[in-house]
Amino acid sequence: MLENLSKRKETWNTILIFLAIVTIISSPFHYAIVNLYPSRIYIGGLMWCPAIAAMITLKLKKRPISSLNWNWGNWKYIRLSYFIPALYGLLTYLLIWIFGFGNLANEEAITEWAKDLGLVGIGTLNPTSIIIIAIILLGTIEVIRAAATTLGEEIGWRGFFIYELRKVLSVTGVSIFSGVVWATWHWPLIVYYGENIILELTTFYVVIVSMSFIMTYYTFKSKSLWPAVIFHAVSNVYIQKILPELTIKNEGTEHWLGENGIMFAIVTCVFGIYFWRKAIKEKL
Repeated sequence: MLENLSKRKETWNTILIFLAIVTIISSPFHYAIVNLYPSRIYIGGLMWCPAIAAMITLKLKKRPISSLNWNWGNWKYIRLSYFIPALYGLLTYLLIWIFGFGNLANEEAITEWAKDLGLVGIGTLNPTSIIIIAIILLGTIEVIRAAATTLGEEIGWRGFFIYELRKVLSVTGVSIFSGVVWATWHWPLIVYYGENIILELTTFYVVIVSMSFIMTYYTFKSKSLWPAVIFHAVSNVYIQKILPELTIKNEGTEHWLGENGIMFAIVTCVFGIYFWRKAIKEKL
């Protein structure tokens, strides 16, 4: 962390400029998503706003875009950044199934999933085969597609923002501050599309701040933005595309399911605490 007062002021000035630009350029996309049809175009545009804001900020500060951590880094952290979000997603839904908050999808639901993926009519696929093929396709091709948009967020949040925060805050402060900002950046969507807004905002903040601890750890350990890109993409695919499709909601337990559900908040919080303690132990 910086000790010189003038350098600290300059860093906070850079952070505030970045946040102001993110807010300004994100606003039209938030408006479009809330008031128009929430297509992938608007969502994709929104997700690239942090990257654009980071690049504009660097230009204003006369710093090169190449100063961002573009290097691929150690493959170990890439692999772990795929494994960890897949693991916490699976644990979340295993607990949901075990405690009866949701049930494993029946054959009819899996067939509908197969129709969405274009797998119907390919031989005589049984439900197990459909599940395996779908998970392979979504866990690879869909993750790559998702990474094209999560890259936009991670250039800004983990490639630029947390490195600026690191100059003036501890790793704990970086994780909490960046997590709260990241969660707040999403709040118009939660407020507009949420059903139980107070509960969903609460669980969402817990999830995002917990993820922030994990992603900050891997970013600083790898000295690369790519583990965060992979982590974010895998988390989105497993929590939004794969596991919900394998689950049938039980009446009255909806608030336990999904990316804004209570169970996901509990599981990610446990993971976040583990990586927070790990970061402190390793003196990141």
